[in-house]
Parts: sequence; structure tokens; C-alpha cells
Amino acid sequence: MQNKNEIAGFPLIFGYIGVLLILIGTITLLPLLILFFYPQDIHEAKYFIVPGIVAILIGYLMSFTIRGKKKGRLKKNQDAIIVVSCWMLAILITALPFIFSGKYNLTQGIFETTSGWSTTGLSVVDVSKTSHLFLMHRSTVLFFGGIGLVLVICSVLSDTYGMRLYNAEGHNDRLLPNLIKSARIIITIYSGYTLAGIILYVSFGMPVFDAIIHSIGALSTGGFSSQPDSIAHYHSIAIEVVTIVLMLLGNINFFAHLFLVKGKFRHFFQYCEIRFSFILIIIATMIITILFMNQFAQNLPSAFRIAIFQVVSALTTTGFQTLPNFHVLSSGALLIMIVLQLIGGGIGSTAGGIKQYRVYILLKAIVWQIKAQFYPSQMVCSHKIQKVDKQIEIQKADIASVGTYVFLYLLIFFAGSFLLSLYGHSLQDAMFEFSSALSTVGLSCGIMNYNAPTLVLWTGIFGMFFGRLEIYVIILAMMQCRNDIKHHGIHC
Repeated sequence: MQNKNEIAGFPLIFGYIGVLLILIGTITLLPLLILFFYPQDIHEAKYFIVPGIVAILIGYLMSFTIRGKKKGRLKKNQDAIIVVSCWMLAILITALPFIFSGKYNLTQGIFETTSGWSTTGLSVVDVSKTSHLFLMHRSTVLFFGGIGLVLVICSVLSDTYGMRLYNAEGHNDRLLPNLIKSARIIITIYSGYTLAGIILYVSFGMPVFDAIIHSIGALSTGGFSSQPDSIAHYHSIAIEVVTIVLMLLGNINFFAHLFLVKGKFRHFFQYCEIRFSFILIIIATMIITILFMNQFAQNLPSAFRIAIFQVVSALTTTGFQTLPNFHVLSSGALLIMIVLQLIGGGIGSTAGGIKQYRVYILLKAIVWQIKAQFYPSQMVCSHKIQKVDKQIEIQKADIASVGTYVFLYLLIFFAGSFLLSLYGHSLQDAMFEFSSALSTVGLSCGIMNYNAPTLVLWTGIFGMFFGRLEIYVIILAMMQCRNDIKHHGIHC
């Protein structure tokens, strides 16, 4: 029975959204700090001030619903409603500066910020003609999109206040029993890597502003660049190596980073995802290197340099590139890139895709099933995989859950690819482009751009949104909204 003094149900949801709305408004205002260094962009400040302050004020008023009051438990799937609602609000509010500038319509603005929050990197912005303020705005969104809205809030809230929201946003591990400390450790590690990336980029000749943009883009596996030709602009092996390292760090589960920074390398490298990702990179790089040598008549070092960068960029779902155009790739190379994009990065990381953990489970399940055909029928086998700190047993229900998710993911992939193909694009290009959007990669063959039809951009928007929050969370939020409307008259 609910305590009369407890806040629960819709008022509790309303209050939580208010707290997150304050954070969204603050994030919208943060890029204005760059005006100290680029005062020539001050005429664009008004595009940020209005939506930022309004979001903070509305969020502040909404938060009074729960402030100073005892909070009840969120009912089943209400956490999903909060997370999905806040991500939608974050996308809309941070899109307003683009829309208010008069250079982008509603669809284009939402596409750009969906790409940022989802850490995709697909863009309708011409970076050669865009101010430092707007470029920093994109990267600020990218930074917080990589960490996650809820995780930032959890760094200052109690465990009870944020734990279910934390799980609903797609985080499956806690570094420590205390959620606040876990969130702060993740943010500290994430920020430390970003700073290290900036220092390394600058030391290898990259301008400071570009270094900030690319360090955030690589670590968040988002891929936004300040240059039209991305990392290829710098023609530097050192910069490419730094980028590869940052992309790989962004690809790793947040929990595994704690073992890495503590120097527990044995635990780190025995993690099934880490080993699986390196196997994929080695095999894919070898194949694409050979394909590049045959297609472009390149020598081995040159072909290997391009191949390993693009393989890592695709698998980690970052989207940086050193190739001028993906139209030049052979069908074989493009197919491998599509597969890598669909597999994606580590579960609980900033990367998107089906996730390496799920693919690893399915591959192991195939091996277990084949082996089971040779065992006596009465034999009972225990199937385990290696996590960072322990072995865990995989049940049949776990395999079924993973299989269902992968089926839904591929269903959305084929549906999105079909929609893009209706606009006259080859099925190969459509599959590459939509796999990039759904897996939040950002590599593009040019289908989604500033002049793309509205439906093409909205196809990309839905793909990026489902890819970032993962399918179940959005479906659960929609079903719970429907139930609340039906039974309680609550409008979501």
C-alpha cells in the first residue's frame, strides 16, 4: 500500500523529467563558453540562450513535484517512459539553435541533434561554413550523448533516485556498489581520456579547437569532425594512430575501463568482448587490405593503413574516415563494412550496433548446439563465458532473449534499407547508409545530406534513435504510455 506522503505515478515521472530538463537546458548553454575565444560568433548566442534558459526554468518548476518529498517506486516500465521522453526532449531542445538560425528546417535540426545524442556522426551541416559555436554545440551534445543523460544525473543523485533510470538507459554494469561513485568514476575516466586525446592531437600538430572536436568525436564514437574530409584532412599517421586508440577505448564497456586504468590487464584482456573485438579487427583488416591492394593497386603498408582505420571506425561505430568516398569500395569490402557496422561495439560502451556481447553469445550458442549433437542425451552441460571479473553461466533464456533482440534489430535494418532504396538508391548503398544510422556509426555514401528528402532524413532519425536507446526500451515506453492512457487517462 502506498504511503500518502510518497510521490508516485505520473507526478513522480513529471518530477524526474523536470530534473533532467534542467540538465538539458544547461547542456544547451554550455557551448557559449567558447565565445571567450571566438567573440566573432557572439551574434549567434541568442539562438542558444532562449531554449537553454526556458528549458531550465520549465524543468525547475516541474522538479518541485518531487523536491523535498519522499519518492515512491517507479512502476514497471515507467523508467522507460522517463528515459525515452527525456531523450526526445533533449533532441528537440538542442535542435532549436539550428532551427532558430534560419539555416536549417525542423527535420534537419532534429536530424543533426539526433545524430549527436545517439553518437552517430551523420550530418547535414557543412562544417567549412559553420561557426565555431555551432561546431562546439554538436560536440557538446556528442560528449553527453556518449556518457548518457541519466548517468550524469546519477553522479549527483542517490542510488534510489537514479538506479532504474540508469539501467533503462542501457547501462548494465555498476563499477561500485554505490551508483553515485560509479557514475563519477565513469565521468572521470571518460573526461581523462578526452583530455589525453586533446593533448596528443595538439602535440602531433592538430589545432587546439580541432583537437577538442576530434577527441570528443573519437572517444564518444560519434565521429563529428571540424573538417569536411574528416581525419584524412591531416595526412598524419600519428593522428590516425591516436584516433584508433581513442575509438577502441570508446568501444569498451565502462566497467572494463576500471580494470584497465588500475593496471589489471589480465582481467581486462580475458573479457570475452575484448578478445572477440580484436579477432574481428584482425580478420576484417586482413581481408580489406587484400581487397584494397587488388582494387587500387596499392602497396601493402598503404592498403593496411587505410584498411585498419576504416575497420576500427566501422566496428566501434565511430564514423571517422580516411577514404574520400565509400562509393569507390568494391562490393566485397562494402559488405564487410556493413557487417562490422551491424555488429557494433561493446555492450555498456558509447558505441552502437547489435553489440559484440550479443553476437558472441549467438556464435557460442551455435558451437554449443553443434557439440550437443555428439553428447549422450542424458548429459547436462554448463555453458559459461568470461566477463571482466568472473565467469557467468549462460542459460537458454539468455540465448533466446539475445536471439529475439537480434531478429528485431535486423528486421528494422531491412525495413529502413527498403525505404531508402525506394528513393532510387541501390540496395547496396541503402543497406550501407541505414546500417550506419541504425548502428550509430556515421559513415556515409552520401544518401543522408542537407538536400536529402524529408522521409530519408526521418528514416535516419528513427534508425539512430532506436539504435542508441536500443529497441526494448522504446517499445516498453510506448506500451506503458498506451496502458496509462487507456487505464488512467494519463497523456504521455
